[in-house]
Amino acid sequence: MLRWIIFIIIFGIIDLYAYQAFKTVSKNQWLNVLYWVVTILVIGNFVMHYYGFNRRDGFSHAHAYAFGFFVAILIPKMVLLLVMLSEDIFRIPLAIYRFFTEGDSAKGNYFASRRQFISQIALGIAALPLASILYGIYKGKYNYKVLKYTLHFEDLPEAFDGYKITQISDIHSGSFDNDDKVKYGVDLINRQNSDVILFTGDIVNNKADELQPYTTIFNKLQAKDGLFSVLGNHDYGDYVTWDSEEAKTKNLDYLKKLQREIGFDLLLNESRYIERDGQRIALIGVENWGAGGFKKAGDLNKAAQHIDENDFKILMSHDPTHWQKQVITDPKHYHLTLSGHTHGMQFGIEIPGWFKWSPVKWRYKYWAGIYEEAGQYINVNRGFGYLAFPGRVGIWPEITVIELKKGVVEV
Repeated sequence: MLRWIIFIIIFGIIDLYAYQAFKTVSKNQWLNVLYWVVTILVIGNFVMHYYGFNRRDGFSHAHAYAFGFFVAILIPKMVLLLVMLSEDIFRIPLAIYRFFTEGDSAKGNYFASRRQFISQIALGIAALPLASILYGIYKGKYNYKVLKYTLHFEDLPEAFDGYKITQISDIHSGSFDNDDKVKYGVDLINRQNSDVILFTGDIVNNKADELQPYTTIFNKLQAKDGLFSVLGNHDYGDYVTWDSEEAKTKNLDYLKKLQREIGFDLLLNESRYIERDGQRIALIGVENWGAGGFKKAGDLNKAAQHIDENDFKILMSHDPTHWQKQVITDPKHYHLTLSGHTHGMQFGIEIPGWFKWSPVKWRYKYWAGIYEEAGQYINVNRGFGYLAFPGRVGIWPEITVIELKKGVVEV
């Protein structure tokens, strides 16, 4: 209860500042009333869904939208707060000056009136994140983007020159609310006509039941050399409360069964070879391994025990911190690692090929796109689905296509 009281006090302060900008511009009493009605409804809905949150039931669509609309009003109001505070940098010293110089002649009105044009500028700036967030909730979460890369390797087997990989990650099927959009995404994956499809974990939010309605959609995925997958941290059911360990184990077993029904060859600290014209590349898949408090079921040594050091190796590992902490320094030299997990935070600014930024960069060194270290590459996929916040702003859902080429990059 105490934390919710503190939350309401803090948001109340933000709101009082934001309202000053609103009422300075709006002279219509009913619009001012509407401001508070919308605010109370959104905050009340948020508190109702999160006060006493039950881990047994998990995170529902109602929770997601309660959080989404709360964010939609919070960020613009924080923008208003910052602009109003910047005005107070001048108003407060002026009020103190008038208090000591004018005294009673000011009749208590020491603060200068807020300037309307400052409030208009503040509202105009705040409208940008509001519109972006609402777009992200309404359309952005299914605004699939195909990102294509070409990577060159001197030791790539000749038979795999031009080999195309489609990577998807972080499906989070429990969050979907539009089957037609998901079908469109699957069709877009198939249209890439890649040689293999690799899925790098988090096919559900918490429970296998979330995937069941979508098996008939995802089993339309097709690739010449098949479909392969690994588990992500959400796939183990660690974020909900179970009646027993047996129930949790049955859930994971059912999830594996559903992945097989879709057509995925699920690699649980295992490896496979893909062969062409008497040559081969190695595909290694580890269970989730994440730095910090994330699950560390991944065992790279076990997964690669049947792989030769000289093989060309592609590693599937859900969390990019695994690459950072263990893979880069492994003597077996993993040519290409495919990860996901970060979602690019589902929020940021990106101009493809030129600039990308998201707050998630303060948590993850490798958070979106291609990186190269010690002659090895990683691609961190931004995710096919979404989690918690029911949308995406600036960081769109991703389908990655990577073409492998033999040789070095021509400069």
